[in-house]
Amino acid sequence: MAKEIKHYPCFINGEWLDSSKRALIEVENPANNAVFATVTACTKEDVQYALETSEKAQFGWQLTPAQTRANYIYAICDRLKAEREHFAKLLVMEQGKTYTEALGEVDDTIRYMTYSAEAGRRIQGAIFPTENANERLEIHKVPYGVTVALCAFNYPLALIGRKLGPALVTGNTIILKPHELTPVTASEFCRLVEDAGLPKGVVNMVATQNAQTASLLVESPITKLISLTGSTNAGRAMYRAAADNITGLILELGGKAPFIVLDDADIDKAVEAAAISRYANCGQVCICNEMVMVDEKIADEFTEKLIKRVAQIKTGNPFDASVTMGPNVSSQGLARVQDLVNQDIASGAELVMGGGRPDGAAFEKGNWFAPTILTNVKNGDATTKHELFAPVLPIIKVNGFDEAMAYSNTREEGLSAYLFTNNYKIHQKAIDQLQVGTIFINKQIVGYIQGYHSGHKTSGIGGEDGIYGIEHHLQKRTVYLEY
Repeated sequence: MAKEIKHYPCFINGEWLDSSKRALIEVENPANNAVFATVTACTKEDVQYALETSEKAQFGWQLTPAQTRANYIYAICDRLKAEREHFAKLLVMEQGKTYTEALGEVDDTIRYMTYSAEAGRRIQGAIFPTENANERLEIHKVPYGVTVALCAFNYPLALIGRKLGPALVTGNTIILKPHELTPVTASEFCRLVEDAGLPKGVVNMVATQNAQTASLLVESPITKLISLTGSTNAGRAMYRAAADNITGLILELGGKAPFIVLDDADIDKAVEAAAISRYANCGQVCICNEMVMVDEKIADEFTEKLIKRVAQIKTGNPFDASVTMGPNVSSQGLARVQDLVNQDIASGAELVMGGGRPDGAAFEKGNWFAPTILTNVKNGDATTKHELFAPVLPIIKVNGFDEAMAYSNTREEGLSAYLFTNNYKIHQKAIDQLQVGTIFINKQIVGYIQGYHSGHKTSGIGGEDGIYGIEHHLQKRTVYLEY
């Protein structure tokens, strides 16, 4: 008997859209490719309505005291805490991460929004001395206005919290546009927004698979700030779309993080960090370890230990507590990565682990890819040229830090990098010269809410998290007052 396919509507101006008059987006479970849900596909008219109602709500929301705005965010967090397990199950179903990882994502979402709410009492301006008597020179912080939040598929809930919290607490209204592969969580999140009693239009959510419909969000003069997490190509498209209206931009884009291991490193610690930082969320993290660059003096020892560690990763049903890696969200993405792996093998790389779909009946359907390691890879090979966003790890031998840094700095991306060495002089050199937004030194992948997540070069502009992430949602208004 076929399981019931549940439907989720979009949310505009405090109302749920009538799906009987609109097309539907079918949402697949990545573990078996079965359609388990549908979400209303918004029309151009729906998007325009979302923009107009967000604009209408903006002024009242901006004039609402910051602490009152923060209290609404706390109210959403309270409801999310109460439904922690429910949202974790949704994330497993639509994104494919393990249940343990999904619970972590819910918790991270609450932390992101709580941090933003706490900032409601900390929005600061400035007062400077003036040139004359009986004058004041003040700089105030004011919101941009209608903010469009474009969320990637790898963290469907956390990216909402990461964008919505700062936008709302600083007085912006927001339109959420989830990725078409993962729109279910966004619809359910808006149920919490409604229950928390936010004024109509402050939070709208639209879903669509139609590029022309989606483009209205970013090309409209109503939109004053665009916050995108996505690929570098998507970021370029945002730049073009924002040009006519000089719309504000926060772009967190693609990366190709090198994982540099020098000959004096703690090899066991580096191996553990390399495995965690590559295969977390099936490799679908923008700051993941995308390629190991290991000093040739220790490359064999490091690789042997890494193979043993990666062999411990258990792939399978993401609801199984013993499983540590689920499926990839996108079958299209895996086909692309399979082609890159095949190209490297044809170019002389050695496949020492994985390389494709795991064996067994449990993996006949779904977007499965075994944890994969390639050795004898050269800088410039296919898996080193392109962001993988999959559980595939190429290993390159290098002759010291300078060679590894040169490989990294010649890339167009500059999101993150890892460095394992006990040489404090190299630590400082890396801080001064590695052209990336985040450096993990003797540290596995992590992201603290009080930190700052940003990219250099084509990996983005602006950034998220911490006090600097809050600041990106505010404009400065200078006041000269004579009395």
